[in-house]
Amino acid sequence: MTTANPLFRPDLLAKYNANGPRYTSYPTALQFRDDFDPGAYLRAAADPGASALDLSLYFHIPFCDTVCFYCGCNKIATKNRAHALPYLERLKREIALQAACFDTRRPVSQLHLGGGTPTFMSNDELAELLATAREHFAFVPDDEAEYSIEVDPREASPETIAHLRKLGFNRLSLGVQDFDPLVQKAINRIQPPDMTASVMQAARHAGFHSIGVDLIYGLPHQTVESFSRTLDTMIELAPDRLSVFAYAHMPQLFKMQRRMDAATLPSPAMRLAILQRVVERLSAAGYVYIGMDHFALPTDELARAQAQRTLHRNFQGYSTRAECDLIGFGASSIGKVGDVYAQNAKELPAYAAAIDAGKLAITRGVRLSADDRLRRDIITQLMCNLELRFDEFEAMYGIHFADTFEPELERLRGFEQDGLVSLSNRKLEVQTAGRMLVRNIAMVFDHYLGQQTLERFSRTV
Repeated sequence: MTTANPLFRPDLLAKYNANGPRYTSYPTALQFRDDFDPGAYLRAAADPGASALDLSLYFHIPFCDTVCFYCGCNKIATKNRAHALPYLERLKREIALQAACFDTRRPVSQLHLGGGTPTFMSNDELAELLATAREHFAFVPDDEAEYSIEVDPREASPETIAHLRKLGFNRLSLGVQDFDPLVQKAINRIQPPDMTASVMQAARHAGFHSIGVDLIYGLPHQTVESFSRTLDTMIELAPDRLSVFAYAHMPQLFKMQRRMDAATLPSPAMRLAILQRVVERLSAAGYVYIGMDHFALPTDELARAQAQRTLHRNFQGYSTRAECDLIGFGASSIGKVGDVYAQNAKELPAYAAAIDAGKLAITRGVRLSADDRLRRDIITQLMCNLELRFDEFEAMYGIHFADTFEPELERLRGFEQDGLVSLSNRKLEVQTAGRMLVRNIAMVFDHYLGQQTLERFSRTV
């Protein structure tokens, strides 16, 4: 069974559909240890050998005005905006604590505010946060940087968008999920198309470099016809990037998902049909399929970076800034410094207690082994550039690739027979039909999959 679009092979998507990591890190967060020594993070931050790398800053703002029933993020739903001020004060103290660990002459070329809803903070509070960050770190000029923020169109006026641009943000990520009124009611997110269009128009007027939009398929009441209308509206709005995520229904982990009627969720066959329509419509509209859930216009940085083999992947997803050390600020945020991953306390009271005591809020993490580093680089190359050139890994790690990964390459023969990859003596290349299953291909190189519960991960399709 095939379709006119070689990217979408429903027979193979059904065959390989399974639970698996999204590989925003390797090892994944499930391998982070509660007995992690924060001293490992401090030593990695102070390592003079890392001073040639740029810095990336991530701020987690956990507050939301209302809760979306599908959401699995670490968030706090409250209408009390007064919660933002004490959180801001602790973020400012954390900035100083983290800055003391690094050579702050290192340039910051990437910044991301996520959540929750970062614009839960007032314009003045956001300005104060950015001013503090700039006092302690060296930000590169606008045309050399990727400074992004997630925005909820339901609470972002054109004035707010203009203010964010003045603060230095040059990339905007908008949550939409679906324009259908019935779906919006079921997920507790009422957001008329005009509201989203107004924010996008304001962002273009303000001079944002790139506008990205998130959609989700697999939500209650969705059909091919209803989601086609959402796609048509979105194509008219013409964002630079689109992320079309598969909804992961895990009510055992996220209790708010129990507020949705599971009987109204589309069947697996319907989800696959919706995904097919996504691929068809966005491809016809000129979007390039980057990988996994991401599409971008050919003029967007993501598409250009992939063509130039400079695309990267971190905890925020695909990125054009490779080889940065990532500093995480706020409750639950994750940093990556050298060969160390470190995560702050997830719960707000524990995070606050650590910062109030004048300490970093790191509670868990992992230091990568030599095998971890090698496999991380392999998985990153697969996820971003859709190929492995064996000689590059042999030169960097002093291995003979075919010998070191003989079991993995043997497992990939089945993928090759299905037309998902091509294998030669010197190269593994993901074929067009394999691009939507790149997570499954990467999973072959994951040393830990047999040791962890796959139900904790979302479906690969």
